[in-house]
Amino acid sequence: MTHARTWMRLLCAATVLIFVSCNSGTDKQAKADSTPPAAAPTPAPLKEEVLVKLKMTNFAKWKMNYDQDQANRAAAGLHDHIVGRGSEDSNTVFLVLYMDDTAKAKAFGADPKLKDKMKQSGVVGAPEVNYVHRVMTDTTAGGASMDRLLIRHKVKDFDTWKKVFDDHKQARMDAGLADRMLGYSIDNRNDVTIVMAITDQAKAKAFMNSKDLADKMKAGGVEGTPSFFFYHTVEKK
Repeated sequence: MTHARTWMRLLCAATVLIFVSCNSGTDKQAKADSTPPAAAPTPAPLKEEVLVKLKMTNFAKWKMNYDQDQANRAAAGLHDHIVGRGSEDSNTVFLVLYMDDTAKAKAFGADPKLKDKMKQSGVVGAPEVNYVHRVMTDTTAGGASMDRLLIRHKVKDFDTWKKVFDDHKQARMDAGLADRMLGYSIDNRNDVTIVMAITDQAKAKAFMNSKDLADKMKAGGVEGTPSFFFYHTVEKK
C-alpha cells in the first residue's frame, strides 16, 4: 500500500512538471509571436543633382579637357554621373553630376576660370544649368536601353501636376517610355525635370506630339512650351 501511494505521488509530480514545462513553452512562443517586427531601415535621401546641357564644336576635344578637370569638380562637391550626347546633334552634350552642396556648386559654376576652360574646350554659347532636387529615381526602368528623353517644363502647382503625371504612367509605358528620374529645381518647385528611358524611339516621338499628352499636360497645369531633348548615354558612373 505504501509503495502504491509513493508511485501515485511520483506520477502526480511528473504530470505537474510536464504541464508546467509545456505551459512555459507556450508562454515563450506567445511572447515571441507578439514581438513587433523590426522596422525597415530608412532609405538614404536621394542626392541632389546638377544637370548641364551644352553645345560644343568637337566632342573628343571637350571630353579630354572635361576629364582633366575632374579633381576641381570633386573639390566643389560635384561627382560625375552621366555623360549623354544628343540623338540629333552629337555635339550637344547632357551632363548629370551629383551635388554635395548647392552653394559650392553654384560658386564653381560662376568661376571665370571654368568659363575660360569651357571656351578653350570648344563650348559654344552659355550652358543650360539646372540644380535639381530629386523626388524619384528608378535605375531599373527601361532595362538595358541607354536612350533617354529629357523633359523640362513649368507647372502651376507641383502636387496637382504630379497626380496627373502619375495617373498617366501606363500611357507612357505603352509609348515606349519608362520613368527614370523626376525632380524639380531647387530654386523653384514648379520647375519640373523628367528623365525617361526610351525603349521605342518611333512610339516615343509620336507620343510627344500626341493630343493625349497635350491634354494631360493642360490638365496638370503645365505652363508655356515644354522642352524635349533626346539623347544617348555614353558614360555612366
